Amino acid sequence: MKKSLVLFYALTAAFGALVVGLNMGGISGAIDLISTEFSLSALSKGFVTGALMIGCLFGALFGGRLCDRFGRKPMLLVSAAILCISSLGCSILSHSAAALTAYRFIGGLGVGILSAVIPTYITEISPAKLRGTFVSFYQMGVVIGILIAYCANLFFAKSPLDWHLMLGLPLAFGVIDAVILLPLPESPRWLIQMGYTQRAEKAIVKYNFSPEDAEEIRASGNERKEEKAAFSELFKGKMGKVVFLGSMLAFFQQITGINVVVNYAPSILNNLGIAGSDPLLQTVFIGIANLVFTVIAIYLVDKFPRKTLLVTGCIGCFVCLAYLAYAYSVANPSSIGVLAAILGFIAFFALSLSPLMFVVTSEMYPSRIRGTAMSLSTGISWACAFIVVQFYPWVESTLGTGAAFGIFAALILAAGIFIQFCIPETKDKSLEEIESELKLR
Repeated sequence: MKKSLVLFYALTAAFGALVVGLNMGGISGAIDLISTEFSLSALSKGFVTGALMIGCLFGALFGGRLCDRFGRKPMLLVSAAILCISSLGCSILSHSAAALTAYRFIGGLGVGILSAVIPTYITEISPAKLRGTFVSFYQMGVVIGILIAYCANLFFAKSPLDWHLMLGLPLAFGVIDAVILLPLPESPRWLIQMGYTQRAEKAIVKYNFSPEDAEEIRASGNERKEEKAAFSELFKGKMGKVVFLGSMLAFFQQITGINVVVNYAPSILNNLGIAGSDPLLQTVFIGIANLVFTVIAIYLVDKFPRKTLLVTGCIGCFVCLAYLAYAYSVANPSSIGVLAAILGFIAFFALSLSPLMFVVTSEMYPSRIRGTAMSLSTGISWACAFIVVQFYPWVESTLGTGAAFGIFAALILAAGIFIQFCIPETKDKSLEEIESELKLR
């Protein structure tokens, strides 16, 4: 196998993640401007902001099954088209809050599909020794997209078209994504599973797989097409256990508060008098920190065992969150300590649960249900993200900031214990070896 060729295809597929990040980050600078223009109530403001995540939930849940049925590449192209339509609608065609909410929901469908399909596709084309790095490109693309959106928000805020340009930026990248996806070959593992032997052989040649890897891919076709699992089978027997493990990883990835820290860090720092004068500029610094540690994670992911990185990251996140819980329970918390804890939490999360949830779940799920099971996991992840972002202000106002961070600290500690004792190690193993160890073959 030519590593450079697989790297190129993995980066091509992961480019869609950049569009995902643009959609996630663009609203942060636009929502206050939108709220003023349309005179939104707090509830309406929440609907406009949360519509993307609701769409993500549905897109993730149905996108995986569609990619198992129609293929990985077609769903990547469909998602790019959906995101272009959404961006066009948000920036030009939305003359009311209701229309904007609808187009945000449509964009969420595309984001949800991509969040399930991109890790699945990259997993199936990557050699075992590089699979963790390549699958992590998805999260790197998201983080880069968020940072670009933050920078664009800062720049477009001075324009008369401000929020229209902020929400329209993904259109240009969505068109580029659709174009570069056209020559992308389909996943040979999916082709084998569906019985398209001749097309699979052409894909194997195009990827230039080694004889050993090519034989493993051909062997994956021993499972008959009619044996593909129904959705209900994801919850039964040994398959159900593996899907439960992946779903719990997805649950812990978002329920432990990362989106709260990313979205509310400017106001948290502002309350302590260390945020500076421009909240849009603050988000850029947070985005840079997130990107730096995500790149470090990609460098480390195939050099250390998955569980080592996950558990270490959970311990680091726990320490940072526990400090924040303490800091907000005393009269005069250290502003520098709070800033360090927030950046530390972002760093440890970026080194562990952020990329590795997608890596480990996509590796654990067998080929015949990988798309469907990934859709379930990513759907759970998006649902938890929505719940945490929506209800954090209520928890903070009712129980206090310290109690909120204390809850997140307890959850991340539970995540570390769960991973240590329940999640299998998948590094340097072929997908078929992982299936055998989990007794799914």
